[in-house]
Amino acid sequence: MTTKQTSYPTAVAQVYEAIKRRILDGSYQPHEYVRETSVAKELEVSRTPVREALRELVSEGWLEAIPHHGARVTAWTEQDAQEVFEIRLLLEPLAIHRATQHIQPAQLKQLQQLAKRMELLAEQASDSARNEIAALNHEFHRELIRASGSQRLAMVLDMVVRTSVTRRNLQKYQHDHLLRSMRHHREMLVAIESGNAQWAENVMRAHLLAARDLHLQFEDAGGG
Repeated sequence: MTTKQTSYPTAVAQVYEAIKRRILDGSYQPHEYVRETSVAKELEVSRTPVREALRELVSEGWLEAIPHHGARVTAWTEQDAQEVFEIRLLLEPLAIHRATQHIQPAQLKQLQQLAKRMELLAEQASDSARNEIAALNHEFHRELIRASGSQRLAMVLDMVVRTSVTRRNLQKYQHDHLLRSMRHHREMLVAIESGNAQWAENVMRAHLLAARDLHLQFEDAGGG
């Protein structure tokens, strides 16, 4: 009995992370249904933790529940994308400003490792490498926000960043776009390490503006 009580929440967490990662890396596309039975079989778990993980992902906005059909990946409209960028442009510079003041050495080291992994992947041209960058990019921004030391700010931004507008554009980025994004990440960390909050803010703002500009270019070109 004790073993079941211990393993059940672990199984839910594992299923939750597996599904979320597939959403982030594009394995699950917008409006695609995530089937309880299929996930349970693939991950070799019972349907109960899968059901709980799906409920949590629905409550957080990763999935939407469709009556009599199941849970499917949430699709974001152009208005959603615009609003996400507006909010991020207001709050992420604030988050990195605070991170410059409150970041712990272990957090900085983790962010440097994430940046390095993305830089190495950016040298590859494969779709799988770009998918991996997308997931790591999400983790990078999430950890940077957590380093702000503000739980409220982290909670608000986590709900926004998880939409990961840039994820669906990474396959369309030219190589120099990817490299520019990697340089932004690295410069943010240099600014944080130097304790220059204004510098860090400016780089974050430029980073988000560049991403928004590319997103708009794709939309104008019919990129969807």
